[in-house]
Amino acid sequence: MKIIVTHTSPDWDAIGSVWILKRYLPGWHDAGVEFVPAGQRLEASTLTSDAGAGDPVEKIGEDEVIHVDTGLGPLDHHQISDKTISGTGLSWQYILRLVDEGKIPIIESDKWQDRKDAIGRIVQFIIDTDHFREVFWTNPAADYHEFTILGLLDGLKLLKPEQDDYYVAFGREVLDAMLHTFENRIWAEREIKENGREFTMRFGKAIAFETLNDTVLKLAQKMGYVLVVRKDPRKGYVRIKARPDEKEPRGINEIDLTMAYEKLKESDPEATWFLHASKKMLLNGTPKNPKMIPTKLTLDEIVEILKTI
Repeated sequence: MKIIVTHTSPDWDAIGSVWILKRYLPGWHDAGVEFVPAGQRLEASTLTSDAGAGDPVEKIGEDEVIHVDTGLGPLDHHQISDKTISGTGLSWQYILRLVDEGKIPIIESDKWQDRKDAIGRIVQFIIDTDHFREVFWTNPAADYHEFTILGLLDGLKLLKPEQDDYYVAFGREVLDAMLHTFENRIWAEREIKENGREFTMRFGKAIAFETLNDTVLKLAQKMGYVLVVRKDPRKGYVRIKARPDEKEPRGINEIDLTMAYEKLKESDPEATWFLHASKKMLLNGTPKNPKMIPTKLTLDEIVEILKTI
């Protein structure tokens, strides 16, 4: 049997370590998870604390065992003063080493690069927060930080005390979801850099895309574009979003898409156009309403109309 051992009341560093090993170490997907007091090992373990950076797999009877974030072994960082590593970071370095040695096959190299980038970002978040560097976040005491995975796990431990197996199962599912989020973000970043069509409005810099990736809308707004347009190349749907003005507490600025709405309806009256009450979002077609008729206008034609408002 294969067993991953970590400390009781696992934090994100312990959970992240388990997640990486169960997801990427061949043969360990169905490994059991056991818990020991922080710093300790399974009672039957004979591995000493000076294990260094060797193979973390230990043979205990008929079982193969890996200790993570505890036990002072190769995948435990607590004996090291380096603030740039953690158990999750060491576990990920271990997997990357096996990949480089050809012991873990990577078939789709292009997708692997994005996957590596995405996991690297997750690992860095865990390392930073394991060393309490969230105190340096912008406005670190703001309530919205409680909606991060840090706050979720803290609340879960209050809701379901002393349920270590549950915390790990929950955390693994959250990290699976975060992996998809970061892969999608990396794709959106590439779309913005390589395929975005920048144009200038009287309100400032705007950008348009013909892409399946809807994340470009929010990400481009965060990057400072005052208006973002996305046309779905598959279904023809169009989403136009204006960026709220951060200077106003209610998120109000001078961009009003009413004129764009009227001009687009005039240019393509057969299409279904919906102007949100905020006047900041203009939609043509949506998966939420398959009866909406997509526009026949090209992305360039839509951009030319938006330049005139």
